[in-house]
Amino acid sequence: MKKMEQATAIKAVFTAIFAFISALLGDLAIPVLLMVACSVIDYFTGLGASPYRKTDGDGSISSYKSIRGIIKKVCMWLLVVVGAIIDQLLIYTTDKIGISMPFDFLIACIVAIWIICNELISILENLKDMGVNIPAFLTPIVKNIQSQVSDKTGQAADNDESGDQ
Repeated sequence: MKKMEQATAIKAVFTAIFAFISALLGDLAIPVLLMVACSVIDYFTGLGASPYRKTDGDGSISSYKSIRGIIKKVCMWLLVVVGAIIDQLLIYTTDKIGISMPFDFLIACIVAIWIICNELISILENLKDMGVNIPAFLTPIVKNIQSQVSDKTGQAADNDESGDQ
């Protein structure tokens, strides 16, 4: 019976955390959680793929490269914060001139979706480097979603971020 109580307590904690995040971020909660999950998966698949990659060095993982990868991911998350700030400025400005905006976090969601696509492409590349057979249709689907986001925002697709830890 004790295990059942622990499982219930764990579920309650996760529910409370998700409820807090959802209340704080609203519609942005799911994209942000997906982005963080993809970033963590990409980081660890990147670590796993590093011995398989042909590099100038010995393919080992250095603390410097690892910390640099983590900092880069956190900075990518900050892009969503920048998008959220732009969203709030747009809402504030349009409210002052009497226009009601039908969204809270449109720009931030678009940025998060673009980052998620980047991370998914990188995860697929990491898995491929480890020798995992990737279905031929999977990478083009993710790249197509990313290019759709870029096209809809009037921005050229830029996949330079993929493949990084």
